[in-house]
Amino acid sequence: MAKKNIDDINPKGKRVLVRVDFNVPLDDNRNVTDDTRIRAALPTIQSLVDRGGRVILMSHLGRPKGQVKEEFRLEPAAKSLSTLLKKPVTALKDCIGDEVKNAVNAMQDGDVVLLENLRFHPEEEKNDPAFCKQLAELGDLYVNDAFGTAHRAHASTEGVTRFFDTNVAGYLMQKEIEYLVGALETPARPFIAILGGLKISGKIDVITNLLEKVDGILIGGAMAYTLLKVKGIDVGDSIVEVEKLDVAKETLAAVEAKGVSFLLPEDHKAATEVKDGIEPQVIDAQSIPTGLKGIDIGPATIKRYEEEIAKAKTIVWNGPMGVFEIPAFAEGTIRIAKAVAASNAVTIVGGGDSVSAVNQIGVSDQITHISTGGGASLELLEGKVLPGLAALSDK
Repeated sequence: MAKKNIDDINPKGKRVLVRVDFNVPLDDNRNVTDDTRIRAALPTIQSLVDRGGRVILMSHLGRPKGQVKEEFRLEPAAKSLSTLLKKPVTALKDCIGDEVKNAVNAMQDGDVVLLENLRFHPEEEKNDPAFCKQLAELGDLYVNDAFGTAHRAHASTEGVTRFFDTNVAGYLMQKEIEYLVGALETPARPFIAILGGLKISGKIDVITNLLEKVDGILIGGAMAYTLLKVKGIDVGDSIVEVEKLDVAKETLAAVEAKGVSFLLPEDHKAATEVKDGIEPQVIDAQSIPTGLKGIDIGPATIKRYEEEIAKAKTIVWNGPMGVFEIPAFAEGTIRIAKAVAASNAVTIVGGGDSVSAVNQIGVSDQITHISTGGGASLELLEGKVLPGLAALSDK
């Protein structure tokens, strides 16, 4: 998937409309508490500024549901960006309308403005053509650097592109395409996927798609218990998606037919309740006694998974191995994170909990690529076409 990027355009003197993801956390005083997403967009913004572009940034923040809500205004993001860029960034009071047009038309080369929260207008999520046109009228060129919203066919990610001859990726978007799409299309082998998390329902399509691409899949998290149940293994009081047992059975049949290595936990850490202060028991078997819930993968499983990770040349990881938020049930996720970081593979981590894990454990700088879009990366792994990517111009 070769898409044009900002190196393929000349922004000098042009109004460059850039979709970024400034959906950042704020404290009670409306200060940005984590500027990771803003920093991630810096290379794109800086390049456009340095080359004389007039940079018009647009983003959403939170879920205002089509209404103007003061707590979701983007001014704090503009202040944070201004500090990082070491130059003024003007936060506008709306994203469309005459005042916005006048402010944009008054810009000089190298200026940066940030439009107000796109989702103050219900037309953004509805991909309303008239709203798309109003956004498009603000720019001469279009750049999308917001991979986290690429799976949404919204006005700012898909509809607006119809009004431009060329639509290009920013550097962050380009990196996501290179690693995530590259891993699926031309991986170094052995290629393994590590999948965890709460529900099998959210990963069925991922497993089905990856069966055609990977050499092995390692399963952890609560989703493992639905699959173990299908195999006739007693999982005690562990979380099982009863309504998904038939689908899980079909998935396991597909795995067997394909002949891909598919590893499920062979032992567990379990407890009567999932809460702080409960000491887990190690269950040295694949079955779990009644009255206990499986909450993390056990030591034998960790060792087996570490061995598979050490042999891999490409690794995609999405979802924790246990209830990572509680220290007593975090060992599986911690050990897997360290194993992935220590491997000689191209390593790609996507999904909020997996990303939190590598950040908290302090190994993020040893991961080849950490995806900025949990939902988008998951849909890409499912084999879905992302509207925001499809709308970009091919090389």
